[in-house]
Amino acid sequence: MSENQDVTFADLGISPWLIDTLQALAIYKPTDVQKGVIPQILKGHDCIGGAKTGSGKTAAFALPILESWSKDPSGIYAVVLTPTRELAIQIDEQFAALGSNMNLKHTLIVGGMDMVAQAIALSRRPHVVVATPGRLADLIRSNGPETTAGLQKVKFLVMDEADRLLSSTFADDLGDCFSNLPPSENRQTLLFTATITDAIRQLKEKPTKGNKPPLWLYEVESDKISVPSTLQQNYVFVASHVREAYLIHLLSIPENAEKSVIIFVNRTHTAELIYSMLRLLEFRSTELHSQMAQRERINSLGRFRAEAARILVATDVASRGLDIPSVQLIINFDLPRDPDDYIHRVGRTARAGRSGQAISVVTEHDVELVHAIEDRVGSTMSEYEHASESKVLERLKEVTDAKRQASLEMIDRGFGERRQKQKEKQLMASGRLDVDDNRNKRKKNKSDQKVKKRKF
Repeated sequence: MSENQDVTFADLGISPWLIDTLQALAIYKPTDVQKGVIPQILKGHDCIGGAKTGSGKTAAFALPILESWSKDPSGIYAVVLTPTRELAIQIDEQFAALGSNMNLKHTLIVGGMDMVAQAIALSRRPHVVVATPGRLADLIRSNGPETTAGLQKVKFLVMDEADRLLSSTFADDLGDCFSNLPPSENRQTLLFTATITDAIRQLKEKPTKGNKPPLWLYEVESDKISVPSTLQQNYVFVASHVREAYLIHLLSIPENAEKSVIIFVNRTHTAELIYSMLRLLEFRSTELHSQMAQRERINSLGRFRAEAARILVATDVASRGLDIPSVQLIINFDLPRDPDDYIHRVGRTARAGRSGQAISVVTEHDVELVHAIEDRVGSTMSEYEHASESKVLERLKEVTDAKRQASLEMIDRGFGERRQKQKEKQLMASGRLDVDDNRNKRKKNKSDQKVKKRKF
């Protein structure tokens, strides 16, 4: 196939009904990754596709799946696995939009939602199942074949953000999911990722089983993981005990006061603290982290996308895959330990040729991390020129008071207790935690919190 810019979806083998749907969604030309993989998927190849977020990866696997499904629309045709709820929601929404003209039945299976309702939905054998591995594995373990039998005839398995899914974190859950799917020779397997690791490349060397054609690997050369060329990278060097005051200053100065911002932190506790502090200081903000209930996470993303909130405080759950085109500024309140995570974070701005800015808050403890990041991206950060120490000091007491109040509110709400209880239940189930010891430990923790509260 010619690689010129005039390639159409029809040239790739997409039917008129699906092209009409694409045009209704204002999608007229295929992207590079779509041109690179769609014809090969339609020919029956297993596929590895590498391209950055925002380059059309979801449509690159959704379109050939729907094209094939339209010729034999029966049973559970495709299972799409992805590491986070937010990515699963986005993928499910795209399948819903692309399959709307053909009454596509699809279901979303993620944590934080009613498991019974999800089991019922799965038993009805929707055409496309979009799931996180943990929740799908839970359904498989807790339900019989009347619920899961439809998985055994799946034609396509998709693993989005495959580099993360193939890590040890998901190994047990993926094992349970795969045990209920057809063997690899009886299905097509599609792996998509923004980062093609050496482990993923090695999959190409494995011999194919049965009569399947060889695995097809396609990587958009310009999309190898890197910072956008239109991104301005800055740092502000601060003492660690005044980081919050500098953050408020960065958000308040005229150059940034109207910008859409994502603030990245490393821990859920920090995300909750910063969000609560911003709310007390009357910034239009919202949050996204793993300790939020699923409905809260959906609503939070919706508020940020709709610009009802100007600021999103997030852990790395938002650093990959999420398509939020309006972001103008990224602030790394905590520097990530892995330089690749820095690249994924700052990739939320300066998208599709637009300009953007990333400011990293660097303390005396972060110098080596900065050097590692600069070595990885091949460029150095420049000092941010608009920060004013005198302006920071003017608001230091106000910010310190807000931080203290936010901490007290988190104690009153029992933030983090739900996760602690889940861990304790798992330990008790495995016999590694005594019930009475657990109760005594909880009483002591609550007593300690009351003492801390009195000290303020």
